[in-house]
Amino acid sequence: MKVLILGPEARYRRYAPDFLPQLGVEQVFCSIDQSPLQTAAAHPDIQVILADAVIPVTGELMDLLPDLRLIHSEGVAFHLIDLESARARGIYVCNNKGCNAASVAEHTVMLMLMALRHGVTGHQAVLEGRQFQMKEEVMASSAPELGEQRIGLVGFGDIAQATARLLRPFGCRLFYYTAHRRPPEVEERFSITYLPLEELAAQCDILSLHCAVNERTTHMVNGELLAHVKPGAILVNTARGALIDNQAVRQALIEGRLGGIAIDTFDPEPTPADHPLVDLPPEAAARAVLSPHLGGNTGGSFRRSHHTMWSAVRQVMAGQRPEFIVNGL
Repeated sequence: MKVLILGPEARYRRYAPDFLPQLGVEQVFCSIDQSPLQTAAAHPDIQVILADAVIPVTGELMDLLPDLRLIHSEGVAFHLIDLESARARGIYVCNNKGCNAASVAEHTVMLMLMALRHGVTGHQAVLEGRQFQMKEEVMASSAPELGEQRIGLVGFGDIAQATARLLRPFGCRLFYYTAHRRPPEVEERFSITYLPLEELAAQCDILSLHCAVNERTTHMVNGELLAHVKPGAILVNTARGALIDNQAVRQALIEGRLGGIAIDTFDPEPTPADHPLVDLPPEAAARAVLSPHLGGNTGGSFRRSHHTMWSAVRQVMAGQRPEFIVNGL
């Protein structure tokens, strides 16, 4: 079996599971700066695509590969894979459901703490010799503890649930919104309360995004929702950049309706230096914690995801259905 890998060869070599040599597959690598169409045209007998979640997998690419049986995202996201084209051709599309939940949850809590506890500005104050001045300012400001916060999770899948588990020992009050409310026993297990989205925004001190991008959720954090947000709330995004309207969030931060932002995922990526949430006026910039999409980038996360991907390849080679199919086959 021949496998097209849309991603860096070094990463796949590092995280290859122990059983990979036994599969006897031929790996064809296409890095992010190469053309998948050209690579596919040169290898029309490819049967599997393993794709970095930031690389589009189009129907045009599938047309070049008549023997294609499986497309697997290297991550949890799969919005850049043409699901309908794959479904029409009988090609399984799978993702790595839950593989990065622990990693992203840790990053989410870190960003919350950095935004609340002056992680960036405090570091800068020490570098600039302003330690005592800033310490006095913070002591006079009644700075909050994380455990005092009402935290609203938008979405309640694997990552949000892992985040809720980490937050519970702090003593936070936890709330959530999803399109489909969870059963009472799930809410009880996580000590979490359901609220409609606008009510969640109005009541919570920290609003943390944990949902997928689709037609319903694209730019869900827009001017209309931000008009309902609790004054001074902190917006955290470790999900997808397209969930937020960049200009609306920028304006809310500048005007002070948002007390801060802590952002790990941007739209677009790569993120330019003049991005609306990067190129901020000084006062707003002091209330922004920015991270270069590192949430899921841990060795544990990649080991789990690559084990799942190659297990799916093994299943398809054996004529079995792979796990975590996302295109309804």
